[in-house]
Amino acid sequence: MTTTEKIANAKKRIDELERLIKYWNDSEHDEVKVVDFTRNIENKVA
Repeated sequence: MTTTEKIANAKKRIDELERLIKYWNDSEHDEVKVVDFTRNIENKVA
């Protein structure tokens, strides 16, 4: 693998990491939607 190929691969990895960091930062600001499921628990004696 030539130096030029190594640099190109490193650049691809850096770009991918930057996209992931941007995605994570954006997702921190999104509101989390929580669905509340109520459970009915009955005590039954056999």
